[in-house]
Amino acid sequence: MKALLGPHLSLSPASPAAAAAATPRPSPAAAFPAAPARRDWWRGWSCPRRLAAAATASAGSSTIGHSELPDSEVRNPSLSPSYRDARLRKPNQAVLEAQARVCTGPTQTRPLSEDQAFKVLDTILRSAKGELKNEEQVSKAQMGAFFAAMTIRANSFPEATQWSEGETRAMNTFWPMLVRVLPPDLIFIADPEGSILGVGSSIGPHYTGNDTSEMRLVGALREILAGGHLGYEEVQGVLKDVLPLKIKDNLSEGVSESLLSAFLIGQRMNRETDRELKAYCLAFDDELGPPPVADVRSLTHYGEPYDGNTRYFRNTLFVAAVRSCYGESCLLHGVEWMPPKGGITEEQMLKFMGANTSLSTLQAKALLEDEEAGFAYISQREARPSLYSLIGLREHIKKRPPLATSEKVQQYVRATGREAIVAGFYHEGYEEPLLMLMRRRGIQSGLVVKGEEGALSMTTRLRSASVSKGLPVNYCSGFRSLSTASALEVDGVSRESFSLEVNAKDYGFEPSDTPRTDRSISRSIELGLAALNGEKGPAYDRIVLNAGMVDHLLGCEGAEDISVALERAREAIDSGKALKRLLNYIKISHKV
Repeated sequence: MKALLGPHLSLSPASPAAAAAATPRPSPAAAFPAAPARRDWWRGWSCPRRLAAAATASAGSSTIGHSELPDSEVRNPSLSPSYRDARLRKPNQAVLEAQARVCTGPTQTRPLSEDQAFKVLDTILRSAKGELKNEEQVSKAQMGAFFAAMTIRANSFPEATQWSEGETRAMNTFWPMLVRVLPPDLIFIADPEGSILGVGSSIGPHYTGNDTSEMRLVGALREILAGGHLGYEEVQGVLKDVLPLKIKDNLSEGVSESLLSAFLIGQRMNRETDRELKAYCLAFDDELGPPPVADVRSLTHYGEPYDGNTRYFRNTLFVAAVRSCYGESCLLHGVEWMPPKGGITEEQMLKFMGANTSLSTLQAKALLEDEEAGFAYISQREARPSLYSLIGLREHIKKRPPLATSEKVQQYVRATGREAIVAGFYHEGYEEPLLMLMRRRGIQSGLVVKGEEGALSMTTRLRSASVSKGLPVNYCSGFRSLSTASALEVDGVSRESFSLEVNAKDYGFEPSDTPRTDRSISRSIELGLAALNGEKGPAYDRIVLNAGMVDHLLGCEGAEDISVALERAREAIDSGKALKRLLNYIKISHKV
């Protein structure tokens, strides 16, 4: 709820008693009539204040009612871009557009034209000379990512994605001027061995960084910029040396941002090995101590892409409420806002509805064990502060770093019973690395889903006849253990692997287009609440499909027959239990 309030307003009055006296609240029934009462109670709640105030009243918290705040003190929380931290420095857009073209893989890179290359290098030169101010400035992180991409392309990419003739002419024109104004770390990134650009060639080979932590980073970068790979210990050593990133006045107080951004985007461009991904995935498992263990018979960890959805309805929060009704506890995790998409996330929706989104892992454990809730959400901000410190830098890198894959496979809370992980993906080739990380986590079942926008949402729409190349939407792959032992302990015989394309029509769903939300949090919540209140339609069907299908594919108890699994999900909604679970969660999250 903090994001809904002005910066000078306190979330909590001096005491709950004073709050109760000063701010009379409607009853939860008045805010959220129980299903199956009037079926259109959520209508008109696209107004942020009405929805947030009603949810807060339902939660029984002492938060200030939004209807009482002046317009000047409330920012519009109904659109996902408003959740970007205003204190973060914005990147230069011209250079960011160039990064989108060149800071990617060997086959996806699109070389710049001569005009584009001249514009980008001229912008970098003027920024380095101090001629650009504020948002026009090119950050060191942007320069580090851009020059790392150019170096890797020159050293190791196939001919089609190496420098274009226009890029070569632009670099030959601007480098003699750039080498006079760029700091040594950027000159090193642009020409680490002095073999690419000629002028200033003695700086790169002799550069070692400014301190011991940078020395290890520079050594790792020499391998990365040549197109090579690192060992497990090397990656973890670098990450633990430089994180958390300490930023003051938009500048790093520790490691060079240019070196770190080159490291992160360089490993993604070289396509991470399994050992590199494992290093990212496990590096900070012990940052806050061992994870608490929830006393639940089954726990599913949901790994949605942290940067959210920008176009389609994101249903995982509502699916979690459904599955919790029949003992399938769910742990969601993510952030409030994440580049590059900056789309709708579960944290935004929960905050908008009045839930506490600053839970510790111990508090999440309590919610998982609470029979009135049965699911929980943990923010990376609370569970992995070192990784969370990179959000600003990640915006300036533009493309997704290796962390965008590894952060989806986390276990912030463990369980006494069976555990499973479900993760979304978009780019073909990342399904097997994700499943590898899941097996490394020691879980019984793992599932990757190519949902819409690379999220976990399987769709009921018909597959287009002109579908693009690659794996189709609704492609699923995974494994399930036929034993109760840890996934690390079972052998190949007792673990069953599978892959399939889910066709919703085969299971009785009428084809329908996916509801558009287009960054509107209020629209997403309206769709989800309407479905949980029993309103049949595309959102309802998607929640049922995703709950029942995940139960079935993970081998959950009582879901061996897919038709039974789907009917169980429908009953959780139609009975009103799922809606009650969600409202309970909002309320209990403030009490744990």
